[in-house]
Amino acid sequence: MNSLVTASNVSKRYGDVRAVDNVSFEIEKGKIMGLIGPNGAGKTTLLKAVLGLTDCEGQLSVLGLDPFRQRKELMQNICFIADVAVLPRWIKVTQLLDFMASTHPNFSRTRAEELLSRTKVRNDAKIRELSKGMVTQLHLSIITAIDARLLVLDEPTLGLDIIFRKEFYGNLLNDYFDGERTILITTHQVEEIENLLTDIMFINDGRIILDSSMGALPDAYVELVTSGEEAEKARQLGPLYERDVFGKKVMTFEGVDRERLKGLGDAHTPSVADLFVAKVKGAVS
Repeated sequence: MNSLVTASNVSKRYGDVRAVDNVSFEIEKGKIMGLIGPNGAGKTTLLKAVLGLTDCEGQLSVLGLDPFRQRKELMQNICFIADVAVLPRWIKVTQLLDFMASTHPNFSRTRAEELLSRTKVRNDAKIRELSKGMVTQLHLSIITAIDARLLVLDEPTLGLDIIFRKEFYGNLLNDYFDGERTILITTHQVEEIENLLTDIMFINDGRIILDSSMGALPDAYVELVTSGEEAEKARQLGPLYERDVFGKKVMTFEGVDRERLKGLGDAHTPSVADLFVAKVKGAVS
């Protein structure tokens, strides 16, 4: 089975609000999937459904299991880091390691201590004595020491400075990802993870508006920087979205052969952030 997560017509309502609106997708084994969307788009609700924390309509399979009926078995093979620390502030690091070793069958205390030895987190420190960056390092060390098949990250570096964020993602790739495990990550700092991703999903208003491998993006999308008469000619090709930047026109095209744009300006593949803006704003323009 190559698909670790399979969603078919999944929806979730909160009263009259449809937080997730009839979405279908697959996440394959060994992928790093970025789930990108604005606040209130449905990202966290979708992650909670994958983790079995909230029920939903439709069909959802995670690691071949029903996340609602088989959650105990599922949690033995999934790790999760949220955007806020939920560790008890009174507990010591060594006590936390004791707890993990006694409750999780796939946790390696030796591995966790090895990873923590590279940080400034002391084993005798209490959680309340640690900075937010240190708590994140502690989280990652514990998660990396668990032999799990799926890692879910929901804004894992929120509030951290750039050095901690770089170290976080570097450690994630070097100490966790091995081509066999799968990572699902949401973040607003898209530029920092763009080069890590193998696949991307955009969600807006509860709906998936893009589901693609990163490798397929250059063939499907092109961004053109142009001006004057060339801009008028390019506009005839029906850009998905257009914006002004320093007196130039920046147009995003979907499904337009780059040869047709030759001679009309500087063409390149849009960044993930720029493509997201184009897909969202282009859909309502």
